[in-house]
Amino acid sequence: MSVAVTIESVEKRFQNFPALRGVSLDIQPGELVALLGPSGSGKTTLLRVIAGLEQAERGRVLFGETDTRELSLRERRIGFVFQHYALFKTMSVAENIAFGLKSRPRAERPSSAEIKKRVSDLLELIQLPGLEKRYPNQLSGGQRQRIALARALAIEPRVLLLDEPFGALDAKVRKDLRAWLRELHRHTGHTTVFVTHDQEEALELADRVAILHDGRLEQVGSPDDVYDHPATPFVCQFLGDANHLPVKVVGSQAFFQDRPVLGGLRQNQGGPASLYVRPQHLRIVDDAPLALPGVVEHLRRNGPLRRAEVAVEGLPRRLDVDLASQVAPAIGERIRLRITHGNLFAAA
Repeated sequence: MSVAVTIESVEKRFQNFPALRGVSLDIQPGELVALLGPSGSGKTTLLRVIAGLEQAERGRVLFGETDTRELSLRERRIGFVFQHYALFKTMSVAENIAFGLKSRPRAERPSSAEIKKRVSDLLELIQLPGLEKRYPNQLSGGQRQRIALARALAIEPRVLLLDEPFGALDAKVRKDLRAWLRELHRHTGHTTVFVTHDQEEALELADRVAILHDGRLEQVGSPDDVYDHPATPFVCQFLGDANHLPVKVVGSQAFFQDRPVLGGLRQNQGGPASLYVRPQHLRIVDDAPLALPGVVEHLRRNGPLRRAEVAVEGLPRRLDVDLASQVAPAIGERIRLRITHGNLFAAA
């Protein structure tokens, strides 16, 4: 039932605003791809173009070898889950799940017994058996979203589209449902496209992450690829925290204010560059050839870690330094920092 989705040079404008600028993306059968980006990046517009709810001005979307412009909305067999559930309030859970099946033309509609069994099987699949007779207002937010997903699965979709499905839920429920959705995807194997602005959500759930910015596709890759090897400064800064140092590359070394701070570079061309360093890639050292001197100005808690904010002469912003297994320095203490890894981009 799963099908490949091929997006070819899709462009879409809203009046004078270019929402999508020549986006191309190949999604394999059974793959879960996250469309990740800030608000206004084009991710929901792209999802709606795949669904047929918006028409691209240029480019096309293929399901397998079929151009979706030749298919009606019903023929596309899309399962769509929205952020705010979109359940019918006056229908029971069973009626909500069965809605797509009962709406089919009579010749394609399953029998009542088949529909009832399908509803029961889906409730087992989403781990909510026995709730057939309840109504949406009798369910928690997490339960409503599971019912919305069961309704999308009921029609046996060729492609499952999820638009910020956990956006209306609190953090604990979101985390629980992420793990549950990953297991469900392994079980069902649907080709799935998942829109989110939550980096942690995308990295945890997706087989591959497609990062959009200003209507363009910045990078596509596995969670490890996009986080560890960002293709652009935007991707590096958007995926987690990153300190920025303007540097000059000479040979195999990067210099900050004539002080070498990172060596072993494979840089073909020297000159001005931007060095991005994540807080976990800075280490406090007693002394090192490539150490960067600074003063600790603030200490704060960052989840399970403590983080130091270090002022470095010549930088307008403090450097964030994770103190995972290091003894925390005192505020006002002079320290030296060694960069263990960084992402280097030529200056624009």
